[in-house]
Amino acid sequence: MERHLFNLRIALQALVSNRLRSTLTALGIIFGVAAVITMLAIGRGAKQEILDQLELVGVNNIVVDAKEQSELKNSDKNQQEGEGKKKESGRKKVSGGMTLLDVQAIENTLPGIRHVSPEVVVECQILRKGIYEDSRLIGVNRAYFEINNFKIIEGSNFSDLHLRYGEQVCIIGEAIREKFFGRQNPIGKRLKAGEIWLTVIGVLAPRQVSKEAEENLGLRDYNMDIYTPLKTILLRVNDRSTVSTNSSSMAMFGAGMAIFRFSGGSSGDGNINQIDRIVIQVAETGDLKSISQVIRRMLKRRHNGVEDFEITVPILLLEQQQRAKSVFNLVLGAIAGISLLVGGIGIMNIMLASVMERIREIGIRRALGARKGDIIGQFLMEAVLISLTGGIIGIILGVSGAVLVSRFTDILTIVSGWSIVLSFFIAFIIGLVFGISPARKAAMQDPIESLRHE
Repeated sequence: MERHLFNLRIALQALVSNRLRSTLTALGIIFGVAAVITMLAIGRGAKQEILDQLELVGVNNIVVDAKEQSELKNSDKNQQEGEGKKKESGRKKVSGGMTLLDVQAIENTLPGIRHVSPEVVVECQILRKGIYEDSRLIGVNRAYFEINNFKIIEGSNFSDLHLRYGEQVCIIGEAIREKFFGRQNPIGKRLKAGEIWLTVIGVLAPRQVSKEAEENLGLRDYNMDIYTPLKTILLRVNDRSTVSTNSSSMAMFGAGMAIFRFSGGSSGDGNINQIDRIVIQVAETGDLKSISQVIRRMLKRRHNGVEDFEITVPILLLEQQQRAKSVFNLVLGAIAGISLLVGGIGIMNIMLASVMERIREIGIRRALGARKGDIIGQFLMEAVLISLTGGIIGIILGVSGAVLVSRFTDILTIVSGWSIVLSFFIAFIIGLVFGISPARKAAMQDPIESLRHE
């Protein structure tokens, strides 16, 4: 142990006497270890983001979004302009939009379906005791909360009576609770959504949604939503599939020409879809693609050949994101590997030069009784110390870089303890591997020739 401590002291003295050269030698290790730390932090953050988004969208879900008539017209127009085709004469295909009959067809026809949750979204103003806020009234069933992993922290879910008779009850998000009720218990209290009064029967746990999830997965701020039974909206707010008549048109054109589909209320936005979204939860992950294809064909056939809907599979989108981020991590890992390799070669090069400069010192030590193992230990410790010093600085820079990346970009980074230990171990191994050859060369020097060296 005394010999090892003595060799360590000599190695430290050699490094201190050549501080600038030692620092420059360690640059490759510094940047390499910093890149490893940052890469692992980004990779861990990306994995956590995927898990968080999976929790938001639920597992094994297929989302069918209805398209409004304005979207269909724009898409048809763009397609015609792109293909350079003239509009052909003939009967135009017409779809009745997405309805509850589509939901029933999916439930009754497709095997391997665990839950089906239709949704209707109505923009409205929430009012209570002089406080108002623009929000969304969402018509759903009980399966909605299970599919989307919502937790009701106060109150209860909708009962069979609520759903069957379309009673005026609601479950609110956490932000709605804070805005309108503060610290009061909202259960049993009423608020006005649009033109109807609703009694609060439940409060959802708060849920954070990142901007990336909002853009890529079509999510929204759930904390500002109010949920009511689907039938409540269709009976008491707006059912876009209902038929109405216009008295002036009837007088002018006759009763047969005056019947038309209700187009989204007074806004006149041309939305004739009774249902805005259908979320289907599949029992097995492997069936997602096949069932989504069957749903596409089924709905297109039911809608008279008009594809007035859009089908997305969130878990497949997340897998694509994960692959893209994995490619980025591989590139960063390759850069880190090259930096570490260059750093190791730099350590070996400097140590070989150091051996040539200190041949006389080696000869004196050998003459005083030092063994070959002592010489190997001395130079090997110098290489390892250079590498470890670079590793420590690299760890500091890597952690700082991960924090800066997370602060100034939308990329989540998570630095774990094992990544720091791994980086430190890599630095030690590089110093050991690339320091062996110079250390052996120093030990192989002939003592007599070394003493004669000038």
